[in-house]
Amino acid sequence: MRHLNAFHVFHIAATSDSLTEAAKKLCITHGAVSKQIKLLESHLSKSLFYRQGRHLYLTNEGEILKKYTTQAFDALSTGVKEISQHHQQYLEVSCEPTLTMRWLMPRLSHFYQCYPNADVRLSTAGGPVILGSTGLSLAIRRDDFELIEEYEHTTLVEEWVGPVCSPDYWQHIQKDLTMAKLLHSQTRPKAWRDWITRTNKAAFSHCQSQDFAHFYFCFQAAVDGLGIAMGSYPLIMDDLKRGNLIAPFGFVSSGHRYLLLSQKNQQHNELEKSFTTWLIDELCSCIPDDGKAQ
Repeated sequence: MRHLNAFHVFHIAATSDSLTEAAKKLCITHGAVSKQIKLLESHLSKSLFYRQGRHLYLTNEGEILKKYTTQAFDALSTGVKEISQHHQQYLEVSCEPTLTMRWLMPRLSHFYQCYPNADVRLSTAGGPVILGSTGLSLAIRRDDFELIEEYEHTTLVEEWVGPVCSPDYWQHIQKDLTMAKLLHSQTRPKAWRDWITRTNKAAFSHCQSQDFAHFYFCFQAAVDGLGIAMGSYPLIMDDLKRGNLIAPFGFVSSGHRYLLLSQKNQQHNELEKSFTTWLIDELCSCIPDDGKAQ
């Protein structure tokens, strides 16, 4: 389009308090602004501004043109943003470490099959999280801390828990449960106590124990036959299917949920919507038969 630069200069001038302010926004001189406006007025054969004292005002024709330049440049800005998002389809997601390693990472290829241009960038952390200013769009958390009300909380799945161990280890202890070694995680120190309280399995109250820094290590130790761990179903379901672990007592509800945290009152882009929908659909299968029967 001819005189496109002049239309842009007019638009900035029309939405500024003065030609001097417009010149500062455009990083050009006051005279250059005046020249472009005069060029446009000559092209349209219409006056776009008039002076009243020291102030500059839009004419009726200027007001009409301002309405259309606003629509045009807003549409252009939206188009540029859409193109940018199309080429930068990445999503910053924070997820609890064990859930990341034992559940999310093994399934992420399924998401990429549906959305081959997407790029989900994972970081691992647990507990409270700051979204937005840190670059994070979404966070997957277990609701075992005080949730910030300013975030939207989407329930992904209820958590079900139960003791898990290798088949060989169960053969070794099943006749005398006091011989079991309970594998504890420092990140969930009350897991065994809470389960014993819920199920009244007092025999486990007198067992030896071994502590690990993270939940992930407990499960690996259980697979390797070093003891019996308190398993959260999504975290051990793959090992149950492979036969690496068994759950001799089944599962009970822990009273907790896995949540997706996002910013409230913010329009989510298509990648965020797609990932959220996929995540919910995938986690729908993370309920043991004990839970499905409820």
